Amino acid sequence: MSELPDTMRRVRSVVTADGQIEVSLETVPMPQPRDGQVLVRVEASPLNPSDIAVLLAGGKVAEGTRVGDALVAPLPSGAASMLTARVGQPTVVGNEGSGVVVATGAGAEALAGQTVGFLGGGAYAEYRVVPAMMCLPLPEGTDPRDGASCFVNPLTALGMVETMRREGHTALIHTAAASNLGQMLVRICQEDGIGLVNVVRRPEQAALLADLGAQHVVVSSAPSYSSDLATAVGATGATLGFDAIGGGETASDLLMAMESALIANGVAATGYGTSVHKQVYIYGGLDVGPIVLNRRFGFTWGVGGWLLTPFLGTLSMDDHTRLRARVVAGLTTTFASSYSSEVSLDGLLDPETAQAYARQATGSKYLVRPQT
Repeated sequence: MSELPDTMRRVRSVVTADGQIEVSLETVPMPQPRDGQVLVRVEASPLNPSDIAVLLAGGKVAEGTRVGDALVAPLPSGAASMLTARVGQPTVVGNEGSGVVVATGAGAEALAGQTVGFLGGGAYAEYRVVPAMMCLPLPEGTDPRDGASCFVNPLTALGMVETMRREGHTALIHTAAASNLGQMLVRICQEDGIGLVNVVRRPEQAALLADLGAQHVVVSSAPSYSSDLATAVGATGATLGFDAIGGGETASDLLMAMESALIANGVAATGYGTSVHKQVYIYGGLDVGPIVLNRRFGFTWGVGGWLLTPFLGTLSMDDHTRLRARVVAGLTTTFASSYSSEVSLDGLLDPETAQAYARQATGSKYLVRPQT
């Protein structure tokens, strides 16, 4: 392998004591892999919502300014009190990425020279040391762009289906369903014969999913939203929902649609509602406001949080191997990701660019290219 430079650049994010978020580029010594680790030259890394949440901490980037090698923006009023653990504590950013293994520690030599996807944080960097076990070897000739998102979204979508099966449900509801993750979930459910209700905000998002072959798409901004949702839930028998929005009444809407559909389909109900368990997991925070539950869905229900990392911790090695193999097999089909723009490490600090990727609009996902 070619000789490596002595230093590398990476992006870090820190909440300052005066209530600002500071995103900067820093130059650090080239890291060296230890036993069981590899050094990856990072070629591509996605800007997922979870990454943006850490990178910008909800800062008002419209009011941000570029100061040397840093983007500085004020935090919303009261936000600093919820981020006390981050004050003065620089955090590296980027949950996943892909690139070429350029150095290995003992026990990881088999990955030398391979293109891999990896999960391990700090991916917005020119190089990253990660455990070999957190790498996914990609087929020879794979474009790093295709491997950049091979962990978070694919395994989240597969994890939703695995959770459904574990908990005895037979169909799903998914909100903010036109995202890259949502499109993957549509394809998975088609392949596995699983009923899926997709909830989107706008008609053009519904059209996008319909073009993918999605059977049940509901537009939340439509006047007929409640009845449309109950009809779609009734057609699929969904009693489990995954909500990317978080705040507001979305979880309540899903539970009410489940209960209404059960009753319409002849399930007996008492003054306490039906006895069928209805569950909504919140896995995102597009709306960071309070979760509002309008209690019209009986007493047999649950609302909880769901995150990928804790879920992965419940899997056996056989399950890990099975899910990873499915991702590799469908890297450019079932689990393909699309990006509207590419940005360099330095470009992440541009205030106008930051405003664009902070919007997290459907069809406008950014890909970070650390080597450009």
